[in-house]
Amino acid sequence: MTNIIIQISKYIIILLMAAYTFSCFSIFTRNYEDEEKRVLIRQDVLLFLLQMVSFFAMYTAKKDLRILFIYAALAVVILGVILLYNLIYPSVSRLVVNNMCMLITAGMIMITRLSVDSKSPYGIAVKQLAFVIVGVSFGLIVPVLIRKMEFLENWTYIYAGVGGAALLVVALFAATSGGAKLSFNLGPVSIQPSEFVKILFVFYVASSLKKSIEFKNVVVTTAVAAAHVLILVISTDLGAALIYFVVYLIMLYVATRDWKWLALGFGAFVVAAVAAYFLFAHVRVRVEIWKDPFSVYEGSGYQVAQALFAIAAGGWFGTGLYQGSPTEIPYVDQDFMFAAIAEEMGSIFCICTILICMSCFIMFVNIAMKMTKNFYRYVALGLACTYAIQVFLTIGGSMKMIPMTGVTLPFVSSGGSSMLSTLIMFSVIQGLYILRKDEDDSFEDEEYYEEPQNYRQY
Repeated sequence: MTNIIIQISKYIIILLMAAYTFSCFSIFTRNYEDEEKRVLIRQDVLLFLLQMVSFFAMYTAKKDLRILFIYAALAVVILGVILLYNLIYPSVSRLVVNNMCMLITAGMIMITRLSVDSKSPYGIAVKQLAFVIVGVSFGLIVPVLIRKMEFLENWTYIYAGVGGAALLVVALFAATSGGAKLSFNLGPVSIQPSEFVKILFVFYVASSLKKSIEFKNVVVTTAVAAAHVLILVISTDLGAALIYFVVYLIMLYVATRDWKWLALGFGAFVVAAVAAYFLFAHVRVRVEIWKDPFSVYEGSGYQVAQALFAIAAGGWFGTGLYQGSPTEIPYVDQDFMFAAIAEEMGSIFCICTILICMSCFIMFVNIAMKMTKNFYRYVALGLACTYAIQVFLTIGGSMKMIPMTGVTLPFVSSGGSSMLSTLIMFSVIQGLYILRKDEDDSFEDEEYYEEPQNYRQY
């Protein structure tokens, strides 16, 4: 009976996820606000149904009341996020809020399933949910800061100084883990500064390019950006270094509209990639694993090989929750969450997850295009690229499209620093969206008051 329930539930979960994903893109075709609201409410219903079905299936499999406790806590938190954003900021982008909640839900479902076999059962899930609460609590303040603190565009070198100093402290004093210096341990919590500095980095580049795109200023901006990347390379945090580098290159091109910078950047990337291959042993190992993980299956290739087995075993519809063996993949909840989801929830669910991430990226770019100030436009674009590149690196590494970079899948993988920084990133985007709505409302008011006068003059 238990197996039947789990098998039926996996198809229901896929249908709910597919319906939600379809609504993410159908909303762009809605012409009236009432139609959009109906679609958004439908998304909320689908989201909570997916939570209920997934956790009921897991409880059926394990008969552990702690699963129901986590489900209740998650449902309350997600409901609180949706209500608070809509009550505090009526003009918020509800699609972005819903997508954020759906990705958090997908991650919590799989983290709960994986944490049952950990040293502290369900401890990872509880900790992840705690980070969601902290991140949302802080994230609710960020849109106010974006709207009120108009002087943020003038803090050019404060962003660079604070961000560079934080990365330098990690490079000098952090302990080496997995061949890289990434984080500090503060009791039970591990802090990874590069996750937060990437937001400051985007603000620095946006502020600097807003001032001037003349050659001299571009050279100075490039030098400071290169210093950030170089410190990350010294720390051997090459995944973060790649994100910083590509984001800067895209922001520079958008600001200058000069293809020469792209060409120079691509050339620098090729040179840096070759140098990293010869300078860092763990880079050579990852490249060899990427080329043929099965040739070193008993050693360094075991993780990637198991991830590929998991994706293949899942097929289109997955094996069902607790019916696969994703825990065979080392560090699965951090580096290979995509493979774990593919095994037990299926490739269709994974494709829907990718499309939801793409929907977020489209919204971010749409907001960037409609901002009137260059600073805000560059910030929105930079954060959009940061998010998209991180998603690509994680999923591409799990599927062996590219070598593994050790980057987490935003909102889905476990990790406190990643969760907090991504929540802040989405809150900044929400602040920019509200700012744009304020500008639209102001413009409409001006038109309203000017029209009668124009008629009288006529």
